[in-house]
Amino acid sequence: QVQLVESGGGLVQAGGSLRLSCAASRGTFSNYAMGWFRQAPGKEREFVATIRRSGYTKYADSVRGRFTISRDNAKNTVHLQMDSLKPEDTALYYCAADKWDSVYYTSQYQYNIWGQGTQVTVSS
Repeated sequence: QVQLVESGGGLVQAGGSLRLSCAASRGTFSNYAMGWFRQAPGKEREFVATIRRSGYTKYADSVRGRFTISRDNAKNTVHLQMDSLKPEDTALYYCAADKWDSVYYTSQYQYNIWGQGTQVTVSS
């Protein structure tokens, strides 16, 4: 099965942008639906965005219009472009893979493979 490694996190001022990347190794990347989740201190992990095997995308209401998820199956990579960042976007961001391309794609429990996370901090 695939293994996932995130990169691209960092410290940015409010209104700025970051681009997260998630590189997959082993397995057949195109067979997986992919998602991004985030977890802020003291809060539960929450859904951010997903891109399914078909290319269909879905976003959390809190990020729609500001974040864009994309995938490059040739490079085994999924990206999360984050624009107009806000302090409330501060969190540890995780990339995740869903082998079953489940319809319950906003639930973290549908994703069976996770990366180690990359920290995003947005200062006000």
